Amino acid sequence: MTENNNIAILYVVSTPIGNLDDITHRAVQILGNIDALACEDTRHTRKILSRYEIPAPRVFFSYHEHNEEAAGRKILKLLEEDKRVALCTDAGTPGISDPGYRIISAAIEKGFHVDIIPGPSAVTSALLASGLPTSSFTFKGFPPRKHGQRTKFLDMEKDLPHTLVFFESPHRVEPFLSDALEILGNRQAAVCIDMTKMFEEIRKGYLEELLPIFTGKKIKGEVSVVIAGNHPKFIKVMEQSQPPKEQKAQKKQKTQRKRVKTENV
Repeated sequence: MTENNNIAILYVVSTPIGNLDDITHRAVQILGNIDALACEDTRHTRKILSRYEIPAPRVFFSYHEHNEEAAGRKILKLLEEDKRVALCTDAGTPGISDPGYRIISAAIEKGFHVDIIPGPSAVTSALLASGLPTSSFTFKGFPPRKHGQRTKFLDMEKDLPHTLVFFESPHRVEPFLSDALEILGNRQAAVCIDMTKMFEEIRKGYLEELLPIFTGKKIKGEVSVVIAGNHPKFIKVMEQSQPPKEQKAQKKQKTQRKRVKTENV
């Protein structure tokens, strides 16, 4: 731990993943004693500063995937001027599935001190909430958006025994679960939505059970998906030997037939 006011430091500050009460005492202290603050969204970080009555530093700017090159140069320049700079993301730890790792790497390469302020993590929170093994796991970040690339992405992990943790867009949960079921098989999994927030939702079950729950469902908020590794204990033979898409089509046909019978009664 280094908190010397006379040397340049890049503080990598973890912030709450949902509930603002989850910020650490040390994070509050650091945010109140810096020269500059770079964050994913200044509006979001300003809410944290307001909640804990922390004055915003004179230099307060955004650092995200769309401006990381220019904003990164600004951070390095501030460090060259012996400033204390904090880096925040909207939720969790900077550098985990966001551009933060690039500026961290650049600062280390140039010989600046980087101080990590640990805190909440959607990765470990979702892993624990899933009830799946925690002794060995792999965080895979966001899967590719396109079906073909996503299936190749999943195929790399299908024979490995460790638990898998993913982030996913709320708009792509259904196709992701469908591809996971097709490539990984019918494994135990958990879909965690808006963890630690008021409307937190955690759904657990086999992929075959979770897929219909999220088919056509509109989701808002941050999503983490945890899937068991390749171990017989966590894999269940699917009810039908058909591919997931054909199973969905059959279920839809059965539902339509039931409606017709009901209407004819």
